[in-house]
Amino acid sequence: MATNVIEQGQATVEMTAGRAPTSVGVFQLTPLEGTPRGWRATGGRLTIGTHPSNDVVLDEATVSRFHCELRAQDDGVWVADLDSRNGTLVDGIRVKSAMLRHGHVLRLGRAALRFERLAEREALEISPRTAFGALVGSSVAMRTVFANLEKAAPTDATVLLEGETGTGKGAVAEALHAASPRARGPFVVVDCGALTASLLESELFGHEKGAFTGADARRIGAFEEASGGTIFLDEIGELPAEMQPRLLRVLENRTVRRVGHNTQTPVDLRVVAATNRDLRSLVNDGRFRADLYYRLAVVRVHIPSLRERPDDLPELVSSLLRTLGASDAQVGRLTAAAVLDRLRASTWQGNVRELRNYLERSLVLDDAAPLDAPLASTAGPTTLPEARRRALDGFERSYLQELLRRHHGKVAAAAREAGVARVYLYRLLGKHGLKPGAPSDE
Repeated sequence: MATNVIEQGQATVEMTAGRAPTSVGVFQLTPLEGTPRGWRATGGRLTIGTHPSNDVVLDEATVSRFHCELRAQDDGVWVADLDSRNGTLVDGIRVKSAMLRHGHVLRLGRAALRFERLAEREALEISPRTAFGALVGSSVAMRTVFANLEKAAPTDATVLLEGETGTGKGAVAEALHAASPRARGPFVVVDCGALTASLLESELFGHEKGAFTGADARRIGAFEEASGGTIFLDEIGELPAEMQPRLLRVLENRTVRRVGHNTQTPVDLRVVAATNRDLRSLVNDGRFRADLYYRLAVVRVHIPSLRERPDDLPELVSSLLRTLGASDAQVGRLTAAAVLDRLRASTWQGNVRELRNYLERSLVLDDAAPLDAPLASTAGPTTLPEARRRALDGFERSYLQELLRRHHGKVAAAAREAGVARVYLYRLLGKHGLKPGAPSDE
């Protein structure tokens, strides 16, 4: 039977001339006939599915564990399907991503919800600070992130950082650690996408002497090394399936067992993980354990892309230039109004990392370097996630080609400049069909 229970979330962003949004309008989702009851939830992002970590939980077999997400943006409320099994329909039309209008009916499998916009408004929780560790930004998007980080930092809660490649998730993890009671303890980084399952097992858990061929001495793993501090698991979405149960046990029991050893060793640490992929889609696809996601996403923090916070460019450029050792004169030239206008017009598919590389080139030239030409638009209509993926793939390929040219195909030197492990760089080269050993002229 239909119920009168209302699921609430945040919707339209309030905008005033020349000012950032400080409040959001409220929307409601009313369950229609035959749709099971959920519960009340608020947030700039509202997820729907059968998994208990969703904001709206539906007890319906045709609904995926993480089915879809509603997100408030400057231009309204958008719904995005999370690679659900039966798809998301808006007024009978299957969509990957679509803007919602008042009265639209969302159909998720056999469940149906009516979307309605309300007159109420809700203030955004914004930090008064404009920096958090190495992170800088006065935009509402970043100060909202700072507010979330301020609440999470003094706790031991596991944090999942989400965001595009190059948004600075590593810097966020370091800032969290530095602002926590564990700041004097170790901060250990493990790139889960850079190693094979067997190497990653040894890296995370350690091994005893003679545990396998080549194990000439006992090795302490990253979890034990990070005890008393924080372990940062980067690219957690790339974690091999066979490693996921072992990580889950560490999160649940806070003990580890070295390879070739029978005893469990207690560890006292805080876990921060990061991903540029949507783990919920991987859960739906069976490539990531739902119970592991539940343990990792105790606190979820979305790091906005550079395109989502163009107002931060002046102070971000100035901060990066100082970090790169620029002189006052160089900072003045590269923060001139005309230069900043050009930077705001760029798409920055590689986000802050790409901006830093651009500024470094500009310092070498001692003037504003030419900006790369915008990526050609894809032929025919496409969804926003697909367009973003293609743009990112294009940026990665161009970046790798230039990297190989500069280092004459030498992967070790290229990896050092890129700040990634050689194994990870080999994987990226393979993904884009580029061969190390000689620069690509494709």
